[in-house]
Amino acid sequence: MKFPAPTPTCVLGSTGLCAPHTGRGHDPDAYVEIGSLTKVLTGTLLMQLAARGVLTVDDPLERWLKTPAGTGITLRHLQEHTSGLPRLPPGTTRSDPYRAFTDEALGEILARPDGLLTAPPGEKEEYSNLGYAVLGAALSAAAGAPYPELLAEHVLDPLGIRSEVTHRPPPDRSLIPAGLFGRRLRPWTMTGAILPAGGMWATPKAAARILTGLVVDRVLGEPAAAWQRSGELVWHNGATRNASVFAGALPDGRWILVHRLGGSSDATDRIAVDHLRGERCGDGEGQGPGHSLGEGRG
Repeated sequence: MKFPAPTPTCVLGSTGLCAPHTGRGHDPDAYVEIGSLTKVLTGTLLMQLAARGVLTVDDPLERWLKTPAGTGITLRHLQEHTSGLPRLPPGTTRSDPYRAFTDEALGEILARPDGLLTAPPGEKEEYSNLGYAVLGAALSAAAGAPYPELLAEHVLDPLGIRSEVTHRPPPDRSLIPAGLFGRRLRPWTMTGAILPAGGMWATPKAAARILTGLVVDRVLGEPAAAWQRSGELVWHNGATRNASVFAGALPDGRWILVHRLGGSSDATDRIAVDHLRGERCGDGEGQGPGHSLGEGRG
């Protein structure tokens, strides 16, 4: 009987946790997809632009984007997943969900957003990739520069990781799992309007710095509301077709970053939380205790 190959895994953490390790085809210095961990960068960018007086978090959406007045949606709603916008933009497909979600497609959505709202803005939390795509577009419009440039200047540079986080990784330094016949699997198309919601790549070391810089060391102040919170744990995760990641930290300074190329995204969460609890020192997919960490995914 032929068993499936082990999932390439990278685990990085603070002193006092299990020793950081990589193996099974992973590399802490290669670019990997970080999925929705991108959202904490976008939320941090919002707060940095607000601190500089470029905008305010309570600006109505129509101040910066071509959308009808009176929707009630603010930038704060978009960051906190309370805008009323659905999780996904219309027209997503299973094989490459965001390929058709271009800037033009986003513009069409913004022209008639009311028909998409699942609840009045501010009344209900619903995790929304679409909402973060809209937020990224608003930030770019407010600051008059493309999202990647703003992110590099206001977030990545202060963290010292500008060269290790990108939306277009060099092919010879990016890690993508291989399929049955050894060919690299095709990543989702995430360089269009969806980029601020989940399209960035980073080295695992840089992803760990995102966590430690923003949550542990607080280089840029209080962590943005884009981070998820479960009790004392401040965290976010993310998943694409080919990868999953979990980043989390506790008030006592313990932190964990787990990135995996394939396998179950729920298993990635379990591995990370078990490390924080001191219940795991390996990198397998064993069925540890269940951990319900909400909607921060994708």
